[in-house]
Parts: sequence; C-alpha cells; structure tokens
Amino acid sequence: MTPTKSLPEGVRLGNENLVAVSYDAARKVKNLLQKEENANYLRLAIVGGGCNGLSYKMKFVGNTRRGDILVENHGAPVIIDSKSALYLRGTHLDYSSDLIGGGFKFSNPNAKATCSCGDSFSR
Repeated sequence: MTPTKSLPEGVRLGNENLVAVSYDAARKVKNLLQKEENANYLRLAIVGGGCNGLSYKMKFVGNTRRGDILVENHGAPVIIDSKSALYLRGTHLDYSSDLIGGGFKFSNPNAKATCSCGDSFSR
C-alpha cells in the first residue's frame, strides 16, 4: 500500500516524525513481508514487560485496526496503534545484518534508560 492509495477505514497516515524506518530496515521488512503468509504490514507496539518496564513488539499482520497509524518509509508499510505512538514518537528503526549484534534496532528519544539487549526501555 502506498500513501497515494486510500487508507483503510479508521486508519490515519503518519510520517517519519512518528517512526523513521531506515532504508536497510525497510528493505528487510519488505523481504520478510513477502515470505509471511497473509501479511501486509509490520505492526510496531509497546507492551509492558522487559527488564526496564516497556518492550518493543514487532509482528507481521494482514489487517489494520480502527485508530491505527500507517507510516510508510522506503515502501515498507508499518502500522502503530495510537497508544504505542505516544511512546514511539521520533523513534528511528534500523536494521543490521551483522552476525554479532545484528537485527532490528530501535533508537527512541523517549527512552530514559534501555537494557543492554535494546529490547526494552523505561520512560
């Protein structure tokens, strides 16, 4: 889906001010979406848990929900629920294929502290 097409009902359009997806991360997301059955979007969410209180959750999904925000950088369709958007505003999502320390990496300006693995944070 591209921003020029109509949005699903109840979904708002966001931009890189909410979540900026790097070219490398977008390329990986698009590649994984092609392999996932019935997946059209990467859903980013913040959930309670982890060693710092809040954790990032990534899941490939087929549909949006009312209230979701769609952000599309470099052709990668990412959806975020409105509650998670409060914690993710200004976040940069990158991807590294390095054997050690590789994978998706979040750089969140709202995080006051992060754990060493980078999967959880506190605000």
